[in-house]
Amino acid sequence: MWKKRDLSRLFAGASVLLPAACVNTGYQSAGGGSPASVYTIRQGESLYAIAWRYGLDYKEVANWNDIGPPYTIYPGQRIRLNPSTSVARAETAPASTSRSSPALFPSPSAPPPSVARTSPAPAEPHLRTVPLPPPVATPPTTAQTASSGWRWPVQGELIARFTPDGNGSKGIDIAGRAGQRVQAASGGEVVYSGGGLVGYGQLIIIKHDQNFLSAYAHNQALLVKEGEQVAAGQTIAELGSTGTVRPMLHFEIREDGQPVDPLQYLPSL
Repeated sequence: MWKKRDLSRLFAGASVLLPAACVNTGYQSAGGGSPASVYTIRQGESLYAIAWRYGLDYKEVANWNDIGPPYTIYPGQRIRLNPSTSVARAETAPASTSRSSPALFPSPSAPPPSVARTSPAPAEPHLRTVPLPPPVATPPTTAQTASSGWRWPVQGELIARFTPDGNGSKGIDIAGRAGQRVQAASGGEVVYSGGGLVGYGQLIIIKHDQNFLSAYAHNQALLVKEGEQVAAGQTIAELGSTGTVRPMLHFEIREDGQPVDPLQYLPSL
């Protein structure tokens, strides 16, 4: 399974390896004190992979950017990685009266001057209301129903466990031999298959439903492509050591974009 040594390595959507210097150099989380929140799509990336990389729920990222299924994005496209407060301010701020900068929204032509000698009441500024897209509704789910049918993706020694703190492992690591079969832990759709996430090597991400995704890292060969439907137990890759120092599988499960302990879903050892 994959080793989460660095939070900045999660999800992308292509088979092109991006060097570390190229990974999201334009985005910092709000928690880091930077207001930057716009990301420019690079060749081979997917919405699922970008959301995975930054620990976000792909449904929220899609909603913030008004992107509907199948969540197609394009190189050079700019997307928000958090709700934009600047847009809200622009929608409520009155148009500027300065001649040096045009108003954000055009206002109707001024009415003819009043013939009354008394001072008229000040006109209310013309505001343009831009409705925000409604939140994406997701059906409720429980760990019990979502985890039914989960199975171990590979047989081997458990060498690293999930740690809940932000700097720890976001999954589990299972030692194995190079070329060993890696199987889907549950059925679903392959939404990423490639090597574009630094630190994960050759990676596969599977979407199981609207809430759960799983990821399989450090493979030496990827046997499925994006868009394929896979069944639980189907061979999807060959175990390897890409992006790490020994043959292993780094395995993660995410619920609504947040890492959860895979051992809470997998059968007991």
